Amino acid sequence: MATDPRLTADFWVRAYLRRLELANIPAYVTRKGDPTAGAILVKLATLDGQARALQRSFDLMSGNRTWVTLAEGPEAEVDATLARQRRNDPDLWIIEIESRDGTTLLDQDGLSA
Repeated sequence: MATDPRLTADFWVRAYLRRLELANIPAYVTRKGDPTAGAILVKLATLDGQARALQRSFDLMSGNRTWVTLAEGPEAEVDATLARQRRNDPDLWIIEIESRDGTTLLDQDGLSA
């Protein structure tokens, strides 16, 4: 059974950061994971003390990969969730975005795949 070619985690992260930069959305890699196949989490900080952590998930009904909320609420609680995820997955990438209006650009133009 053949699988579709996939981007490496490092390549995807660099492309995503560039896209955010072009949209003037501040973003930082706060945890660098495995360059080939590390999982990627995105933390959205809305700069009002609230945050949301997003992870890629596979939708069994459609066969597509989508971004879903892993944690949401006070930023300290979201940070605690991310710290637990880091302990469980040494290959994990974490990207932090600062966006007052909640823009992530994740589900636009193929970034969900």
